[in-house]
Amino acid sequence: MLDYGIAFEPLPASIGVSLVAHEATVSRLGDECNDEQRRRLLPDLIAGRKICCTGSTEPDTGSDPRGIRTRLTETSDGLVLNGRKMWITNVSVCDSVLVTCIDARRGKSGNPVTKVIVERERSPFDARETETIGLRQGYLGECVFADCRIQPENVMETQRGGTEVLKASWAVNRPLFGLVAVNLAQRAYDIALTYAMTRRQFGKPIAAHQLIQKQLSDIVTAITASRLLCYQALSLVDHGQPAAGAAAMAKRFAQTECQNAVFQAMNVLGAMGLSKEARIEQFYRDIRMIPVPDGTNEILALIHGRELTGMEAFRGTAVPA
Repeated sequence: MLDYGIAFEPLPASIGVSLVAHEATVSRLGDECNDEQRRRLLPDLIAGRKICCTGSTEPDTGSDPRGIRTRLTETSDGLVLNGRKMWITNVSVCDSVLVTCIDARRGKSGNPVTKVIVERERSPFDARETETIGLRQGYLGECVFADCRIQPENVMETQRGGTEVLKASWAVNRPLFGLVAVNLAQRAYDIALTYAMTRRQFGKPIAAHQLIQKQLSDIVTAITASRLLCYQALSLVDHGQPAAGAAAMAKRFAQTECQNAVFQAMNVLGAMGLSKEARIEQFYRDIRMIPVPDGTNEILALIHGRELTGMEAFRGTAVPA
């Protein structure tokens, strides 16, 4: 994962976010599918011949996946899926979506949360893109399942619980999102440094002025610290160490500090920083999208705090061993 993070960081933000959605879904499928499902689905997804994504968030459910309302039911005509998912990267262009839902067939016995694989060709559904402030080159959207026919062979019978694999994948996704922020801040810094070296005021390049040097120093410090925290979290995954807290810390720190770094880079350019020509305004809009996916800053702080204290913030009880 550390090697992957190093290769991932230079990717354009919209591509990186799309790749996280695709490859995290592939990872979840590889972890939870049975042998037949793996043979049928994974080759095209791994090769990039088909695109996939994961649908978890709903209008009334975000950070708590146990509150989902999308239902899988059985009728005289077979299995049908009803519900709505939103804030899904790739959903408007995907070939299949991995949907977290409630299996109504289980009633109150056992864990009702399950996942189904919805293949667009076999089970058509409505999807549309969502207009946002940033990452406008990406494919963020929502979808509606209205009596969507689901093939029995596309129901996943996981042995780890409906949300456990999601949680495991977040330990990798979060530092990757942090590296998206690092990429944007690095690009903004490169522009700011070039501008500072050529723009002259009071008889010398503005790079020779003390406050500009401090701004550049602060930007590089934020980028470097953010990058190293993300690399550390990915390295913990590689070594089989607990990484949930480190991943939460890395994403929260990286997006917060790098967002401020992009803002400071805009300031180095002065009025020019507000122009579309300079491109930093696009980086500022794009980086504003990073705090929400795979855990808001507030939730990430609680995840990190839970690992530090061993106590559940919501319940006030000890974390099960």
